[in-house]
Amino acid sequence: MKKLFPFFILILLTAACNAPVTQNADGANALPTELVTESPAVTPLPTEVQTFLATTASAAPIDAPLVESPAIMRIDMLDALNGWGITETQIVRTNDGGVTWYNVTPPELTEVGYSVKEEFISPLRGWLLMADPNDPYNHGVLYQTADGGITWTSSAVPFGDGDLSFLDTNNGWMMAGLGVGAGSMAVAVFQTTDGGVTWERTFINDPNVEGADTSLPLSGLKGGLTPLNQKTAWIYGVVYASGSVYAFRTDDGGQTWSPVQLPLAEEAKSADLLVEKIQFTSATQGALILKVMSSKTSTVIYQTNDGGQTWQPASATLPETDRFEIISAQEMIAYGADQFYVTKDASATWSILPPDVVFGESLSAIDFASLSVGWAIAYDSTNNHYSLYKTEDGGATWFGIIP
Repeated sequence: MKKLFPFFILILLTAACNAPVTQNADGANALPTELVTESPAVTPLPTEVQTFLATTASAAPIDAPLVESPAIMRIDMLDALNGWGITETQIVRTNDGGVTWYNVTPPELTEVGYSVKEEFISPLRGWLLMADPNDPYNHGVLYQTADGGITWTSSAVPFGDGDLSFLDTNNGWMMAGLGVGAGSMAVAVFQTTDGGVTWERTFINDPNVEGADTSLPLSGLKGGLTPLNQKTAWIYGVVYASGSVYAFRTDDGGQTWSPVQLPLAEEAKSADLLVEKIQFTSATQGALILKVMSSKTSTVIYQTNDGGQTWQPASATLPETDRFEIISAQEMIAYGADQFYVTKDASATWSILPPDVVFGESLSAIDFASLSVGWAIAYDSTNNHYSLYKTEDGGATWFGIIP
């Protein structure tokens, strides 16, 4: 039997969602500080919740064991209904927006949590990477499913940890971590064209390995890899040297890399710079999220319309944000300092949206399927407890799915 919501307490909050960007005395763009709000109107069962319940009630059961209130640590929702979750011991899946969850863990896995790296590209297609504890840098097992986790196949792979990314059912990339030390990080880059069964190493910068290359420097901490196709990809992260952007691009499948050039504001030239995310919403349009860390931390969003050949900063900047979601080329949602920031015009302007739930520092993850529908994971470190919330109005009001 499906688990219903433990409670519905929704406060409708109307915020000024198109407040213009103002300027500081020095001419720098800043967010508006005032909010235009109306008195909240309370309704027992809002229309969006009625629609949500009607939709989820018709979802066909998944042929897997039900899980009552899974403690979801990470969530990957592919649309308003279908998604995957990771707990400390299970891989779970939903097809009704997170109300009901099913256990689709590979039988061989008894520990999941932070030990596994996941990649899901559809409700049916996904991969799980588990490192070999005896040799986590050079050996691992890759599990894959084509039926939503009902069955899994596994194969040995020449890596165990890093950033796994698939473009489609066949073509994928892997940035494998080979160890961190003294502000440096060795990595190897692999590609697959058969869905992950076999992998070819195209690059390595570990100086202890014959054939190592330095076009992607050993220095710097590599935070992630974003492929655009099987030829072009980016690796990004941070190197703690003022004014240095750590982002590199390849156009030959990872064999050689060149630095990405970003136009920087004057204050960024004397700050530590962290590239938090690079994400493409089409073959030409993408966004790069840069955190500028000095006496005051801010977030700058760069846009590209030519497939990453050039990047330009958006006209508005944000204060420090902890979570960032790129929904489309125009739409993004960020969270920081107990409030959500929303843009509908590619970061030209941002609106401030205070949520009716005070998440504070407990908000460990957000995932939005659209500008309206999203999920949030709150973590209580005192009790080691995860809660799952959902919004149907872009983050103004939230209801608990898993308390």
